[in-house]
Amino acid sequence: MLKKVIEKLPKRVESSGRFKLPQPVCEVSGSKTIFKNFGDMVLVLRRDQRHFSKYLFKELATPGNVQGQTLIFQGRIQLSMLNKKIEDYVKEFVYCKECGEPDTKLAKEDRITFMRCEACGSRKPVRNI
Repeated sequence: MLKKVIEKLPKRVESSGRFKLPQPVCEVSGSKTIFKNFGDMVLVLRRDQRHFSKYLFKELATPGNVQGQTLIFQGRIQLSMLNKKIEDYVKEFVYCKECGEPDTKLAKEDRITFMRCEACGSRKPVRNI
């Protein structure tokens, strides 16, 4: 019976991670770039809007502001560059350095910001933005 069950199983099993970032939707309007699904991205990352936007402004070296669920850059930003900076943010501020899980929270204690993992319990300091 076991052989019959194994034969009926699919040959190739794909595993997709439960943590999936949406692709950024950007629109260039004159000299401004509008990041339309910024609110969705913040919800998936489980991070503060101000923290994530401040990181993007500094890394992309452009000013901007948050209006509702959109982020507006005062300059033309290439989608490839924005994708790269989002990946860098996720590696540095979302994934746990110990277990590699995205189940982390940022907590500020005194003047130091710590990333606390809810999966393994580790606590690591992260750089201030």
